[in-house]
Amino acid sequence: MSRTKSKISRIILGLVGLAAIAYLSACSYIWVQQKQLIFRPHREIRKTPADYDLAFEDLYLPIQSNSGDVERMHCWWIPADNPSDHYLIYLHGSALNIGANVSHGRRFKELEFSVLLTSYRGYGKSEGSFPNETQVYADAEAAWNYLVKQKGIRPGDIIIYGHSLGGAVAINLAISHPEAKGLIAEATFTSIADMGRNSQWYRLLPLGLITHQRFDSINKVSRLKVPVLYIHGTEDRKVPPEMSRELYNRTTSPKQLTLISGGGHNNSASVGGETYLQAVRSFVNSTRRSI
Repeated sequence: MSRTKSKISRIILGLVGLAAIAYLSACSYIWVQQKQLIFRPHREIRKTPADYDLAFEDLYLPIQSNSGDVERMHCWWIPADNPSDHYLIYLHGSALNIGANVSHGRRFKELEFSVLLTSYRGYGKSEGSFPNETQVYADAEAAWNYLVKQKGIRPGDIIIYGHSLGGAVAINLAISHPEAKGLIAEATFTSIADMGRNSQWYRLLPLGLITHQRFDSINKVSRLKVPVLYIHGTEDRKVPPEMSRELYNRTTSPKQLTLISGGGHNNSASVGGETYLQAVRSFVNSTRRSI
């Protein structure tokens, strides 16, 4: 009997050991591959503003990397047809590149914005290595500096817009520049760790400890000083719309929340139609009154 018990104990200890090894291996994998799991850059640009008959300028903004090298970030400047005080920095999500966002850039132009559509380093025609959190924050800062320092645009005339991961980048940029006109964050999340906790596979891991690409918007938004518009589709299957509500609740600056009925992660503007456009118009009008 004692031999049987000893054998069973060894088996249990072996299984526990294997489970511990598997758990630690999963943690190590998430730590090492984290950037690749978050960022999905594509080099090929399939559409440009010319495909939508938009006048535009190709820009390459120089940015000094951590190694001291100068890397160029590709952007498109799409000016409004009529001069106005509406300017918008467009910060895209984690996948593809700016070519996948031209149609939405056109929509903002139709709302009388001049649009600076950015492409993070490592995406599309932008130079640089595989992106990371610190790098995309620096890219957004370079876009801001271009408008303010090179084009001489008044900070109080600039709306910062970000979609999905770009929303987290936009929130970070808006905190650095409380003099901006406002912030629009669409289909964005509370943090990368919270996104992982929504997965049945990742939620068992100590995400608070092993997440180094944090994009921790939920703990930043209380520092926002600019007016904010959160937009989210109610049928978003990638980022739960509840996350925009959480961000809205934590935001202490003037704020609005628009939920687009039936909108998914990428199509709230087309699904929402006039509801979406009116939300943006109303927000822009409110920023005029608040500044």
